[in-house]
Amino acid sequence: MATFKSLPGFREFYPEDYAQRKHIFQIWRQVARRFAFKEFDGPVLESLELFTAKSGPEIESQLFCFEDKGGRQVSLRPELTPSLARMVAARANGLKRPIKWFSIGDNFRYERMQKGRLRCFTQLNVDLLGEPGPAAEVELIALLVQTLLGFGLSEEDFFVRLSDRNLWMLYLETLGYDEEAIGGILGVVDKWERLPEEKLLAQLQEVAGERAAELKAAVDGFLKLDSVEGIRSCFAELEQDAASAEALAARLADWQQLLEGLGAMGLADFIKIDLSIVRGLAYYTGFVFEAFDKKGEFRALAGGGRYDALVEKMGGPDMPAVGFGMGDVVLGELLKARGKMPEFVDTVDFFAVIGGDAEKLAVLEEVALLRQAGYSVEYQLKPQAFGKQFKAATSSGARFALIVGSEELEKGVVKLRNLADRSEQEIPRGQLLEAVRGLI
Repeated sequence: MATFKSLPGFREFYPEDYAQRKHIFQIWRQVARRFAFKEFDGPVLESLELFTAKSGPEIESQLFCFEDKGGRQVSLRPELTPSLARMVAARANGLKRPIKWFSIGDNFRYERMQKGRLRCFTQLNVDLLGEPGPAAEVELIALLVQTLLGFGLSEEDFFVRLSDRNLWMLYLETLGYDEEAIGGILGVVDKWERLPEEKLLAQLQEVAGERAAELKAAVDGFLKLDSVEGIRSCFAELEQDAASAEALAARLADWQQLLEGLGAMGLADFIKIDLSIVRGLAYYTGFVFEAFDKKGEFRALAGGGRYDALVEKMGGPDMPAVGFGMGDVVLGELLKARGKMPEFVDTVDFFAVIGGDAEKLAVLEEVALLRQAGYSVEYQLKPQAFGKQFKAATSSGARFALIVGSEELEKGVVKLRNLADRSEQEIPRGQLLEAVRGLI
């Protein structure tokens, strides 16, 4: 007989595992709603073109894509942002701004599996559209931090690395590189921490030629900057034209507004300026950020940034946007490693202990009424001795036992036993629901 297993990179959730998964979703929803974001969802299966339009044709190698029975090129979604942008574009004129939406859903990526990365994962997406200024980033980063705090994590466990693709553009333009070259350079910067020096130089040579060594030194120096004043001083040493100087002044003012806003929310200690974060996807257009655990044991906990051009690219109006995603895989591993993942036990309100067939028929009416009223009730499906039933009632975690034996049947009552203090009371059949409403 064949033995069937789940596919590589796909998970199974037994009840105890699913309870922990639900816990993650519950915190995600609670915090997003406290920030007045509204929940939405999109299709799991989308046109392949939707994702290649956003990320380029090279993304196809990472997708679960195929031709459907209608001859359409489709893909399981690797992320929700393209669907979000399309949905907003379709109704942009009728949506009140700013648009504050969040979603919790499965995503699929056909890529090499490693610690913290699977082929099917569930992700929280939070997006704010229609606000061009740093106030949007303040709101999103605050929500990100509050979400992680909601799991019992603290400043000792995580921090947010904050960077800016616009600042990189200004810096590299000042060094004499055009837009095409800058895209290639930022692609290398995105891997700066992971590649040895000789490979970094080799990749920089592909975009900067003989200037590769000079460019590497410039990038190394820029990556050391960790304050707005340090960034200001770095640019002061470079030759800038009037337009570049004006753009820099405006950008540093945005930085100041962002950091002051986060400081006013009491979150300054969670933020670290780290210009090595550029988020490899080219559709990001401004501030970018990622959350990491402080011990450096795991992949990024969350990441996002500004993507002002995407809604227009999907056929909608020019609309600023910023968002982030947080997956459940790495987060779950971190919570377990830090002892912050609760142990869950499924319990019931009532366990019915029944004498025999006649008693069972009498008590099933009460069971049905309790369940209709929202209470959870369990009983043994097959006849068992009272001792075994009481043992099952205790192991179920039930708060009360409903006891109907021959004596209770003859008297027309249900005996209600509190399994914590063993106290009992007899309640006339037909009055049980009213009686328990004062107990639970």
